[in-house]
Amino acid sequence: MNTPENKVPEETPGAESAQETAAGEPQAAAETPAITGETLRSGSGQAPALHAAAREVAEDLRAPWSWADLMIFGLFGFASLLVLTDVMARIAADVWRLTPTQLLKFATTNAGFVTLRQTVWFGVLLGYLYLVVRVRRGEAFWRTIGWRKLRIGSLPAPSAALLCVLGGFVLAIAVQYASSVVGKPTKLPIEALFQDRRSVLLVMSVGVLLAPVVEETIFRGFVYPVVARSLGVPLGVVCTGAMFGLMHAPQLWGGWGQIALLIFVGIVLTYVRARTGTVVATYFLHFGYNAILFLGFYFATGGLRYFPNQ
Repeated sequence: MNTPENKVPEETPGAESAQETAAGEPQAAAETPAITGETLRSGSGQAPALHAAAREVAEDLRAPWSWADLMIFGLFGFASLLVLTDVMARIAADVWRLTPTQLLKFATTNAGFVTLRQTVWFGVLLGYLYLVVRVRRGEAFWRTIGWRKLRIGSLPAPSAALLCVLGGFVLAIAVQYASSVVGKPTKLPIEALFQDRRSVLLVMSVGVLLAPVVEETIFRGFVYPVVARSLGVPLGVVCTGAMFGLMHAPQLWGGWGQIALLIFVGIVLTYVRARTGTVVATYFLHFGYNAILFLGFYFATGGLRYFPNQ
């Protein structure tokens, strides 16, 4: 048993370094830990330096997933679309007795087939994201994925939402004008879906009611935080917007000016996400953009009575 006289004093952490510094030897600077998806998770046992690094990241970018999660999601999305298309095509071939040539045309021009596949695929993608965020990470889904309260200056939420919708109107009109200036091929792949009133209403329903919710959740909610954390906000805005536009490229294939304009739209949407810190703003902007496009088509076809493709 140690007595007060012979008790060995415990060494204080860092005392040796302090003594070396006092003697004139330089003290090595602490290495700043890298900020990754793991850094931003709130698990116990993290070093204080990691928490300090996480606090330096903007709140709307503190998503608890990483590049690995993005790559897995991309592979899952591509594979699930292939499987879904194959299953639905086999069913359609059996029901309507289609030849391979007829089936290929049916799968790309039949609005019922395309919109049903898109709706189911959207559900699959949202379900996967829910499992990643809510079940695996244990986080509140909508807030974690970027759907935070909309604040634009001192405007009340309804006025801010209306402003975003009107912004979507203006963006759509500007893009349509630019598209007429750059010109386009005689027919784009997506135009094959606008064959009759029923087909347009199906495409319109998905384009206005579903696409803004799902696409904004994926690109501005899931993808953008990781890209912006790694590359910085400016490059994150450009890269995420480019990915958004290129995802729609098959619908506009051959219309290179239209693809470039859609990349521009994606950049604008992501810029609004970066400035407001919420996917809610880009949802209303996207909703307004798609809505005015379909509204313009409605009036241009005399209330869906005249279709130039017929």
